[in-house]
Amino acid sequence: MSEAGAGWACTQSGTFDQLRPNGHGFSWLNMATLWRSRNEILAGLFGDPSGEVRARWVAAQEARGINPEFRIKPPIGGNFSFLLLGDTGEGDASQYAVVPGMLKAGQGTSFTIVASDVVYPTGSGNEYGDKFFRPYKDYDAPIYAIPGNHDWYDGLGGFMRVFCDAPPLKPKPDPGLRGLLWRKPETIDEARLAEARSLRGKPSQQAEQPGPYWAIESDSLLIVGVDTGIRNVIDKGQTAWLRRVSLDPRPKILVTGKPIYTGNVYKPSPLEEGGTIDDIVRDPAHRYVAAIGGDVHNYQRYPVKVGDRVIQYVVAGGSGAFMHATHTIGRVDVGGVHEDAFKCYPLRGDSLSFYSQLYARRLRMKWLSLRPDEALCIMSEHIKNQPVRTPAGPVKITRRMRWAARLLGAWPWPFRLPVDKVFHRYLSELSDWDTPPFFKQFLHVSVTPEELTLRCFAATGCLAQEVEPPVEDEVRISLS
Repeated sequence: MSEAGAGWACTQSGTFDQLRPNGHGFSWLNMATLWRSRNEILAGLFGDPSGEVRARWVAAQEARGINPEFRIKPPIGGNFSFLLLGDTGEGDASQYAVVPGMLKAGQGTSFTIVASDVVYPTGSGNEYGDKFFRPYKDYDAPIYAIPGNHDWYDGLGGFMRVFCDAPPLKPKPDPGLRGLLWRKPETIDEARLAEARSLRGKPSQQAEQPGPYWAIESDSLLIVGVDTGIRNVIDKGQTAWLRRVSLDPRPKILVTGKPIYTGNVYKPSPLEEGGTIDDIVRDPAHRYVAAIGGDVHNYQRYPVKVGDRVIQYVVAGGSGAFMHATHTIGRVDVGGVHEDAFKCYPLRGDSLSFYSQLYARRLRMKWLSLRPDEALCIMSEHIKNQPVRTPAGPVKITRRMRWAARLLGAWPWPFRLPVDKVFHRYLSELSDWDTPPFFKQFLHVSVTPEELTLRCFAATGCLAQEVEPPVEDEVRISLS
């Protein structure tokens, strides 16, 4: 929580840059990339085919002999640990900056889960080499994943080939304008994929999951992964499976491509048959203790009281793509969560300070720049919360500082500079960067029969935080 721990006092860049192939970069400010990503827009205009295509993938897997309950049974007992990464796959500095700390904190973990958007921009099986196999080549345990919307832009072809070893689906005609414009799955270069797979070729690294959704079993806990497709709707077949799995008497964590609470807003995934996925999570008979979602590129935690228990709703999408601002999150009150019980990373003040410095440089407007202590005080004044970090000395808030905060979206204002999700698709070059600090994060979860401990580790891209990854949040959850 200190300025140094956030990466502000970075004196030496980390070793992550040596891991990147050819200084690989990524930008959305490219017409070819935008055109390849058109299925998001088409799904909103003409309907999302994800549910129908998912049903075909599931049927094809069952025809191959996969158990329809989609269970994964790794050789673990009641005591184990695992990592969770979210929205990893840009293949640039912001992804590789997470790797050294992940490898250190991940020593001895049983597996890793990637929650949403394994590969940007379109989930192509031909891009997994530098965006999946290479960055995690030294992680000596299996990796499982649930797809995000970007993995679906390839019709899930790359995801299913890599994680489920599934052959491609037979093409199905889609008459109408959507079918005419829809981006079709790429043909996978099998030689290229085999070369990429060799980077994670050790027996201890091998994993094959049954489908795009699954349940990982242990003696103490069931980890339930769901596929939210492009437009965040759970189809009937997956819903029926989820209801069956949720009847298992063990405590459970839900891992989902879309968070249920984010940005002080409640956004549960709708079920195609009616209701929402949170109806299943909140049912006390199902014993869910946490719901963790990707898609939003930062860390947030909402401890929501449901009856006589607390469910931890977590956003964990900050493991590879550029940072979504946290300073745009107003005073938290959603779900009855008190502001001072809400946790986020980066801290709102650090988020505001970083974006102010980013735009001050790129727009050559020096007056926009806010120091971390200035931004911290502005956000505390606006949010009226208990400051997480105490400034080293007195800070006088000026009119200039307040105007800078308004333009950067620290509170509602008719005009603000791009710091949030809309520019992920259109102008993210204005809000992306390839030098520390990155404000990335990953989760480490340790499990015993009695308790689950969830830790959020920071990855700044600075050498000091590679050597000793800082813990930005920790919560203990009873499994009794």
